[in-house]
Amino acid sequence: MAESDNENQKQSPLIEHLEWGRVEVEGFPPGKDFRLFPGGAEEWDWKKTNTHHVPGVQLKDVEYLIDKEAEYIVLSKGMKNQLQIAEETEDFLKEKGMMLDVNYFIETTPEAQKRYNELAKNKKRVGALIHSTC
Repeated sequence: MAESDNENQKQSPLIEHLEWGRVEVEGFPPGKDFRLFPGGAEEWDWKKTNTHHVPGVQLKDVEYLIDKEAEYIVLSKGMKNQLQIAEETEDFLKEKGMMLDVNYFIETTPEAQKRYNELAKNKKRVGALIHSTC
Protein backbone atom coordinates (compact mmCIF):
# COMPACT_ATOMS: atom_id res chain seq x y z
CA MET A 1 0.00 0.00 0.00
CA ALA A 2 2.79 2.44 0.88
CA GLU A 3 4.41 1.87 -2.51
CA SER A 4 1.29 2.90 -4.44
CA ASP A 5 0.87 5.96 -2.18
CA ASN A 6 4.42 6.98 -3.03
CA GLU A 7 3.69 6.38 -6.72
CA ASN A 8 0.67 8.70 -6.56
CA GLN A 9 2.74 11.43 -4.90
CA LYS A 10 5.17 11.27 -7.80
CA GLN A 11 2.52 11.40 -10.53
CA SER A 12 3.05 14.15 -13.09
CA PRO A 13 0.26 16.79 -12.93
CA LEU A 14 -1.94 17.25 -16.00
CA ILE A 15 -2.06 20.39 -18.12
CA GLU A 16 -5.72 21.34 -17.78
CA HIS A 17 -5.74 24.28 -20.18
CA LEU A 18 -3.36 25.86 -22.67
CA GLU A 19 -3.77 29.07 -24.63
CA TRP A 20 -1.44 31.79 -25.89
CA GLY A 21 0.42 33.15 -22.85
CA ARG A 22 -1.34 30.97 -20.26
CA VAL A 23 -0.92 27.44 -18.95
CA GLU A 24 -3.14 25.92 -16.27
CA VAL A 25 -1.72 22.91 -14.47
CA GLU A 26 -3.81 20.81 -12.11
CA GLY A 27 -3.18 21.88 -8.51
CA PHE A 28 -0.97 24.88 -9.35
CA PRO A 29 -1.53 28.59 -10.03
CA PRO A 30 -1.64 29.46 -13.77
CA GLY A 31 1.46 30.80 -15.47
CA LYS A 32 3.02 31.54 -18.84
CA ASP A 33 5.74 28.86 -18.99
CA PHE A 34 6.04 25.72 -16.87
CA ARG A 35 8.49 23.08 -15.77
CA LEU A 36 6.49 19.92 -15.05
CA PHE A 37 7.85 16.78 -13.42
CA PRO A 38 6.81 13.72 -11.41
CA GLY A 39 5.24 15.07 -8.25
CA GLY A 40 5.05 18.74 -9.18
CA ALA A 41 5.18 21.78 -11.38
CA GLU A 42 6.52 25.31 -11.22
CA GLU A 43 6.70 28.36 -13.38
CA TRP A 44 9.64 28.07 -15.79
CA ASP A 45 11.79 31.14 -15.16
CA TRP A 46 14.07 31.46 -18.18
CA LYS A 47 16.36 33.85 -16.30
CA LYS A 48 17.52 31.07 -13.95
CA THR A 49 19.22 29.18 -16.80
CA ASN A 50 19.76 32.07 -19.22
CA THR A 51 17.26 30.64 -21.69
CA HIS A 52 16.40 32.65 -24.81
CA HIS A 53 14.55 31.72 -28.00
CA VAL A 54 17.99 31.35 -29.59
CA PRO A 55 19.97 29.18 -28.81
CA GLY A 56 16.96 27.77 -26.96
CA VAL A 57 16.20 25.28 -24.20
CA GLN A 58 19.24 24.93 -21.96
CA LEU A 59 20.77 21.67 -20.75
CA LYS A 60 20.35 22.76 -17.11
CA ASP A 61 16.56 22.74 -17.52
CA VAL A 62 16.58 19.20 -18.91
CA GLU A 63 18.97 18.04 -16.18
CA TYR A 64 16.56 19.52 -13.63
CA LEU A 65 13.74 17.34 -14.98
CA ILE A 66 15.97 14.27 -14.86
CA ASP A 67 16.97 15.13 -11.28
CA LYS A 68 13.22 15.19 -10.53
CA GLU A 69 13.14 11.54 -11.74
CA ALA A 70 11.52 12.11 -15.15
CA GLU A 71 11.97 9.12 -17.45
CA TYR A 72 10.21 10.86 -20.34
CA ILE A 73 11.06 14.43 -21.35
CA VAL A 74 8.75 16.57 -23.49
CA LEU A 75 10.21 19.83 -24.78
CA SER A 76 7.93 22.39 -26.37
CA LYS A 77 9.22 24.68 -29.09
CA GLY A 78 6.51 27.28 -28.58
CA MET A 79 3.10 27.76 -30.17
CA LYS A 80 4.67 28.83 -33.46
CA ASN A 81 7.84 26.74 -33.26
CA GLN A 82 10.05 29.73 -32.34
CA LEU A 83 11.83 28.33 -29.28
CA GLN A 84 14.91 26.41 -30.30
CA ILE A 85 16.61 23.56 -28.48
CA ALA A 86 20.26 24.37 -27.71
CA GLU A 87 22.66 22.07 -29.55
CA GLU A 88 24.26 20.81 -26.33
CA THR A 89 20.80 20.00 -24.94
CA GLU A 90 19.79 17.91 -27.93
CA ASP A 91 23.23 16.25 -28.08
CA PHE A 92 22.92 15.33 -24.40
CA LEU A 93 19.49 13.79 -24.96
CA LYS A 94 20.70 11.84 -28.01
CA GLU A 95 23.92 10.59 -26.40
CA LYS A 96 23.04 10.25 -22.72
CA GLY A 97 19.31 9.66 -22.99
CA MET A 98 19.68 5.99 -23.86
CA MET A 99 22.26 5.46 -21.13
CA LEU A 100 19.98 7.13 -18.56
CA ASP A 101 16.91 5.33 -19.98
CA VAL A 102 15.23 8.67 -20.81
CA ASN A 103 12.91 9.00 -23.80
CA TYR A 104 12.43 12.49 -25.22
CA PHE A 105 10.14 14.36 -27.58
CA ILE A 106 10.57 17.81 -29.14
CA GLU A 107 7.33 19.30 -30.48
CA THR A 108 5.34 22.49 -30.87
CA THR A 109 3.53 23.42 -27.65
CA PRO A 110 0.07 22.08 -28.62
CA GLU A 111 1.61 18.73 -29.65
CA ALA A 112 3.81 18.71 -26.54
CA GLN A 113 0.77 19.26 -24.31
CA LYS A 114 -1.06 16.32 -25.88
CA ARG A 115 1.94 14.00 -25.59
CA TYR A 116 2.73 15.09 -22.03
CA ASN A 117 -0.87 14.59 -20.86
CA GLU A 118 -1.08 11.20 -22.57
CA LEU A 119 2.09 10.03 -20.82
CA ALA A 120 0.95 11.46 -17.47
CA LYS A 121 -2.49 9.80 -17.77
CA ASN A 122 -0.67 6.51 -18.39
CA LYS A 123 1.23 7.03 -15.11
CA LYS A 124 4.59 7.55 -16.83
CA ARG A 125 7.24 9.55 -14.99
CA VAL A 126 7.15 12.46 -17.42
CA GLY A 127 8.68 15.91 -17.23
CA ALA A 128 8.14 18.80 -19.61
CA LEU A 129 9.18 22.33 -20.44
CA ILE A 130 6.11 24.13 -21.75
CA HIS A 131 6.38 27.53 -23.48
CA SER A 132 2.99 29.13 -24.17
CA THR A 133 3.88 31.84 -26.67
CA CYS A 134 5.91 32.20 -29.86
